[in-house]
Amino acid sequence: MNTEKLNRYIKEYLMDYKRYREKEWCYEDGCVYIGAKAMYEATKDEFYINFLIKNIDTFIAEDGEIQGYDLMTYNLDNMNAGKILFFLYDHTGKEKYRKAIETMMNQLKVQPRTECGNFWHKKIYPNQIWLDGLYMAQPFYMEYETRYNKQENYADIVKQFKNVRYLLYNESKQLYYHAYDETRTRIWANPANGCSPNFWLRSMGWYLMALIDTYDKASEQIYEHYRVFKDLLKEALQGILKYQDSSTKLFYQLIDLPEQEGNYLETSGSIMIGYALLKGSRLEALLSEKYRYRGEEILDSLIENRIVERDGKLHLTQICAVAGLGPDKERDGSIAYYLSEPINEDDQKAAGPLMMLYSEYLKLNQ
Repeated sequence: MNTEKLNRYIKEYLMDYKRYREKEWCYEDGCVYIGAKAMYEATKDEFYINFLIKNIDTFIAEDGEIQGYDLMTYNLDNMNAGKILFFLYDHTGKEKYRKAIETMMNQLKVQPRTECGNFWHKKIYPNQIWLDGLYMAQPFYMEYETRYNKQENYADIVKQFKNVRYLLYNESKQLYYHAYDETRTRIWANPANGCSPNFWLRSMGWYLMALIDTYDKASEQIYEHYRVFKDLLKEALQGILKYQDSSTKLFYQLIDLPEQEGNYLETSGSIMIGYALLKGSRLEALLSEKYRYRGEEILDSLIENRIVERDGKLHLTQICAVAGLGPDKERDGSIAYYLSEPINEDDQKAAGPLMMLYSEYLKLNQ
């Protein structure tokens, strides 16, 4: 495996990094922050700590207020960057980070919910559950409960995952739909089951990372809850691995439609699957002898096939820029829609998880 090439890409990427939103707290930057944290944990290289302090410290006021963060949007995406606050509080001891954790937790305390009990994805997406939102919010929620709230809401967290398994899982395909509309009124929602019509790779990637990261933050003492995440992770991975491209070891933008014209092997979702495989193996949520090599194959393929050099600089390629549903008619969840979104390079939603994936490889091989 060409780790020298990967190390070079990561260092160059972070040295040249410009925040996705210069004055706003957003999930895209959060992906990179979490990746840098993971790399620090794996290497103890102060470069990564310095990167985090440079980019985050000025965002957090002494009273815990966060620049560019608005609770009243009820946007689960905004929770993602909040995960880094636990680490920064531990590392620096600064009380402003502990206060900022409470600032973010205040959102979850009042986040609107569906009738079945799950968080709305955003205020502008009422009554909707998205796989993306599980990754954005649930690991933060679990870490807060484990550290500060005596695990009182573990059952709530587990129930939200169980609801997603019940509502969004397709038994025959063994895949999860991107989203669910409880009112069944959105243009993209199936009137019979409320689900969006297709299986988008990155949404499954978000879901798999949500499972293993929430599992990681749960206490082993609460075994009946702890076990749920292991079972869901194993089931979801067994399902999606059936669709892996045999030659590249990567996965398609629309997972189950490899022959569809315009479909392509997408980078960010493939990274996220690799991360779930390696972290699941390291934490013994998965049988290492069965799953570890599959995560390593994905990482090796990404380095060889998706990191390319151009004009003396390395780039991470073939990344879906964005995909969503609604809020009105412009994003209808169709095959044509998912294949119409731009393809990016060096996107935060791939570069951050790539660092996370590589950090798991390093930890397993230390």
